[in-house]
Amino acid sequence: MSDNERYVDGLYEADEALERVKTGIEAEGMPSISIAEGYGRLLTLLVRMSGASSVLEIGALGGYSGICLARGMDGKPGGGSLVSLELLQTYADVAARHLAEAGFGGVAKYIVGDAKQSLANLKEQGRRFDFFFIDADKEGYPVYLDYALELANPGAIIVGDNILLRGRTTDDAKQGPAVQAVRSFNERIARDPRLESTILPGYDGLAIARVRG
Repeated sequence: MSDNERYVDGLYEADEALERVKTGIEAEGMPSISIAEGYGRLLTLLVRMSGASSVLEIGALGGYSGICLARGMDGKPGGGSLVSLELLQTYADVAARHLAEAGFGGVAKYIVGDAKQSLANLKEQGRRFDFFFIDADKEGYPVYLDYALELANPGAIIVGDNILLRGRTTDDAKQGPAVQAVRSFNERIARDPRLESTILPGYDGLAIARVRG
């Protein structure tokens, strides 16, 4: 974390619900790879400002980002709906518990299994969403973007986390499949005529796009 990031995070008081999530993730032996605090706050703002009431999250982990997304929908009729795709049942269970503890137990539906198959199923069902948060296996990012575009309502927001891969994305010596996939994702976010977008370089990078409608 840079000095600037540390300074900005220090302006905010500790968030008890999100601190419980981080503690719970550690206690479960899960990787501590939740979205950065500053970007978690941004997620809440983006959901709230966009008026999204149907959100699709790809990668639940322990529920940190799920709480941030649900907070953005708080106050919507029925509280809005969050569909969260997670590969592992144990992670989905931990995320569901943390959301319930934060007061959002009825908001999220967890679909466990391979995200690509889950997305194909959602497409077949004719589902549509106002907001997408992508934070799962990096090799899948281009495919997840494809599905987001197919499942998006006009004006939907698409957000992708960790698009700098701790410096690997910008290192020409790194040519692994995950790096190449994220580079492709970033290039498409920047250049796809169906999107208007920006990429933030803070923390580990965040891509934000709006589907033109």
